[in-house]
Amino acid sequence: MRPFVIETLTPGRWRNGGGVTREIACRPAGAEEFQWRASIADIDRGGPFSAFAGVDRTLTLLSGNGVRLSCPGVFDRLLEHAGEPFAFSGDLDLSAELSGGSCRVLNIMVRRGRWTAPVQRVTDRIVPPSGHAGVFLVLRGSWQAGVDGLVPGGGVWWDAGDDTVRVGFPPLSPDAAALWADIAPTG
Repeated sequence: MRPFVIETLTPGRWRNGGGVTREIACRPAGAEEFQWRASIADIDRGGPFSAFAGVDRTLTLLSGNGVRLSCPGVFDRLLEHAGEPFAFSGDLDLSAELSGGSCRVLNIMVRRGRWTAPVQRVTDRIVPPSGHAGVFLVLRGSWQAGVDGLVPGGGVWWDAGDDTVRVGFPPLSPDAAALWADIAPTG
């Protein structure tokens, strides 16, 4: 289990220049042809989203006034509520329109046919299944992760087979909310 704090992750400009990515984890590490990848993206301006062939994506708004993602004839979706995941195919040519200033999202990407990664907003204790990788990001309140406490903007990620997460993540405050990406191999 590896802790992270969003603001200490190294920022890098997007391929299309429309934002900044702070990588949480990539497996294999640093691979262009990743199996799964988790990052925080700051979307600075509207425009095209980079396509990722053979990849399934889930974006979850963390802060800002929101972003509208659209693919003509496929979907038109406004992400306006923090903590509400939206899954879509990375193959699609999308455009993004900001709702009023920049926004920040959690971006989970997995290689289709090899991994799945449902993302959910949680308020109660979770215990990740054995053999799954994952990302846990605190939205509100405080949570326990191993011996450490986690607060908003902080989280942990783990590889499949890391049994240190089997103790789970209990909330430590009544207002606690977090995002959990359960990254599971398909076969």
